[in-house]
Amino acid sequence: MKDKFLKKIAGWYGYKLVDKNLIKNNRIIGNKSFLDIERILKYLIKNNIIKSLVQIGANDGQRFDVLNTFIKEYKLNCILVEPIKEYFEELKKNYKNFENISFENSLISVNNEIFHIYKVDTKYLNQYDEHVKGISSFDYKHLIKHGVKKKHVTKQKINSITLKELLLKYNYHNFDLLFIDAEGYDGKIVNDFLTSSPIRPYIIFEYIHIDNKIFDTLTTTLKKNNYIFFSVNENIICIPNEKELSFIFQNTF
Repeated sequence: MKDKFLKKIAGWYGYKLVDKNLIKNNRIIGNKSFLDIERILKYLIKNNIIKSLVQIGANDGQRFDVLNTFIKEYKLNCILVEPIKEYFEELKKNYKNFENISFENSLISVNNEIFHIYKVDTKYLNQYDEHVKGISSFDYKHLIKHGVKKKHVTKQKINSITLKELLLKYNYHNFDLLFIDAEGYDGKIVNDFLTSSPIRPYIIFEYIHIDNKIFDTLTTTLKKNNYIFFSVNENIICIPNEKELSFIFQNTF
């Protein structure tokens, strides 16, 4: 009864309480499941199917970053995008002396509609676990529902750029993988890309924080664009139907 009452009150104020067990269990599955993103990426990259990529929400390039090892080992050509200045500086340090990488200190937004981001104030980071550096969001409520105290949240101005502008800036006319972790904004980015670009890369994005209506529209757009997709832990793997699919069921096992 108490939990239901709290959820009702939260709903009145526009907040949604997330079951902590659901989040923790998803992370356990992610760490222990046989078929995971790392296994899929390993096959695609090792077999030269993926040689270039765009990573949106690269953070510091190390914390929970499944791409880091592959980018360094296989010298993948890539654009790494991170809007928060202090994480961006860490990102550049972690990939120091890698000439195959371009860095962009911006937030990818549709029609440049976002010019700020909410994050935990640096002086309070030590009061939270290591995941808190990765939950910065355009949505203030996103941090609150993850247990961040209101007084610990700070608003930071950021540079905004569309994905189309990003690709033009770095002369990326084709690439093999679009990898997104944008804490709920992923759906808008992917939908905008699918409706405005002729490029057909593999797409991997986190889906658990996307608004339900946006996600429903996005899955419809994926199907209309002849993408096959399935979930792995907290992410969606999207594959153009003209690409090789057998590895999912054969070579990765």
